[in-house]
Amino acid sequence: MTGVKTADVVELLIGQHMRIRDLFTQVESTAGKEREDAFRELVCLLAVHETAEELVVHPEARRVLEGGDDVVEDRLLEERQAKELLKRLDSLGPDHADFLPALAELRAAVLEHASYEEQYEFRYLRRTLDPERLAQLADAVLVAEKMAPTRPHPGAESATANLAAGPVLGLYDRVKDAVRSALSR
Repeated sequence: MTGVKTADVVELLIGQHMRIRDLFTQVESTAGKEREDAFRELVCLLAVHETAEELVVHPEARRVLEGGDDVVEDRLLEERQAKELLKRLDSLGPDHADFLPALAELRAAVLEHASYEEQYEFRYLRRTLDPERLAQLADAVLVAEKMAPTRPHPGAESATANLAAGPVLGLYDRVKDAVRSALSR
């Protein structure tokens, strides 16, 4: 999603976390078409980012981190809750009266989740893995993001569920995005 090749999966994902923070601010501080566009970008980035983490990063964390299963299970629960909130927001739309309060709730959940990933997963991956493996994981994240759904799909948090449903949901979401874009011109 970033369009920039990076040598380190941790650097890539933290950069995406920063972009997510910026998009929340942009959605909150705009209105109309500008808010709609920023929100669509936020939804897409969150969806592909989480899918890539579920396919690439979490399995690696389970494999190499002491207590990795517990760390990943906690992150997956957070991701599911955030996807449910995001799906609700997506169905409300940016012009709904409940949108901004729900967005504030989502922002708090997503930023807390990102902080936990950075604290309990990313920093230990960087300490545990060599630079070559971190680069391989970054490449794998970028590939996963190209195939990932562009909308939240609660319940597809495991690597297995993402591998089974992800390509179909990704194609469906990308067609839906193209149609929405064509209709809004």
